[in-house]
Amino acid sequence: MAAFTGSVSALTLLCNPAFGDDRLTPGQREAAARVFVGTASCDGNQQVTVAAVPGMPGHFVLTHQKTVARLVAQETTSGAVRLEDAKLGLLWIQIPAKSMLMNSKLGRRVVDSCITPEQALASLPPDPAQPSVLDWGQPDPIDY
Repeated sequence: MAAFTGSVSALTLLCNPAFGDDRLTPGQREAAARVFVGTASCDGNQQVTVAAVPGMPGHFVLTHQKTVARLVAQETTSGAVRLEDAKLGLLWIQIPAKSMLMNSKLGRRVVDSCITPEQALASLPPDPAQPSVLDWGQPDPIDY
């Protein structure tokens, strides 16, 4: 698959279930369930948008500037979310604090410090007014 410029016809093609292979492992499907979709704000006032391909679990369309590519969820041992288009060498890595787009063929980051709304919420400090699930200051309610 090749990267397409941001035309509507390219996006339509990339979202077509007939374009690509949907034979994913259970691990790939599990990883896909953790992908944050939507628009992430990145360094350099850039944006990356990730959208699920309708009818194709585990497949996503990523847009950044004029690049539109279809990436597939990959299994990882680290817990990071990894979307990849091996032919293009594009790699979207999502960890709890941020995401980044990499070009593995060139061995460099395309854009870094991408933050989705979910990642922004996760990075907020806890609200001291809200009780923690593990509130060690409370006595044990069980009477021995």
